[in-house]
Amino acid sequence: MYLRLAILTAALYFFLASISLLGASFELMGGEFAGQLLRTARNPFLGLFIGILATSIIQSSSTVTSITVGLAAGGALDVQAAIPIVMGSNVGTTVTNTLVAAGHINRPDEFRRAFSAATLDDVFNLLAIIILFPLQLYTNFLGLGSSMLAQGFVSIGGLKLINPLKLVVDPFVGLVIQMSSGAGMLVLAIALVLLFFSLRQMVQNLRLLMIGRIEKLFDETMFKNAVTAMLLGVTFTVLVQSSSITTSLIVPLAGAGFLSLVQVFPYVLGANVGTTITAILAALVTGEEVAVTVAFAHLLFNVIGMALIWPVRWLPIALSSLLAEYTLRSRMVPILYILVMFFVIPLALIYLVR
Repeated sequence: MYLRLAILTAALYFFLASISLLGASFELMGGEFAGQLLRTARNPFLGLFIGILATSIIQSSSTVTSITVGLAAGGALDVQAAIPIVMGSNVGTTVTNTLVAAGHINRPDEFRRAFSAATLDDVFNLLAIIILFPLQLYTNFLGLGSSMLAQGFVSIGGLKLINPLKLVVDPFVGLVIQMSSGAGMLVLAIALVLLFFSLRQMVQNLRLLMIGRIEKLFDETMFKNAVTAMLLGVTFTVLVQSSSITTSLIVPLAGAGFLSLVQVFPYVLGANVGTTITAILAALVTGEEVAVTVAFAHLLFNVIGMALIWPVRWLPIALSSLLAEYTLRSRMVPILYILVMFFVIPLALIYLVR
């Protein structure tokens, strides 16, 4: 038992480190390009797709929204140009979940559950954009609402949160990057090997060590109801300052059958809200009203989207399940989904709009 617990702990550490390495590898390969992209957003449609692409490259919606907040504070972007970027960042950050789900690809039932949990956030965000983006275009309701909130908070000042996860995994991540001489492709390869290996070890040991116990813990405590699951998502994301990590952790648990999509959905919504806190704190540090406005717009987008879609939550759950069933037809489908959804379509539309 103690040996399995030690293996599980080590697997969890390397799983979290692999997620951080994924983000580092994407940033090494295209971080500068993503930063330049954000500076070119001059109309709402362009901003939306730039937000998706830049976040897919950097692998951090918190980073993208913080950069956007900084650009708004410096006058490089106005509020109406910045808001679509943060909308798009919600979609781009979910590519990590899908990569994690791909680790289950050799086990069809496990993969179906994991992939549907991973794409649940994709479907929610796309539905929210379909509903709210046209309203934002014609009414600027997010800009107006967030401006009212910003006026009450702009003079408060910021707070620097300590990220305990970064303290633990950053030394290992830094060592890997140093040993690979900062070669983005090599870091990506190491990250993927670590991800798939640690994921397999996590699932195997969770089943053998905690079957029954973990189900009781989830069902009776952590995911007892939608409110507790949502609060867990918010709290954990604020602590680690990364919704990618928060939602990626839930994918293997769903794949192993410990959690249902009904339990995962409110947790994912909570993670979406939690990730906006980092940008709000970054904006408060600037003391610029326009920056605080953009940060609060991100929060409002998630909260309003959640309020509108929650009554029909069966829809994103059904759509993500359907998508997972379709991916079982070929192992190439999830790979094509990642490439087309997060890179090809945004790139093509950016090219066409520009």
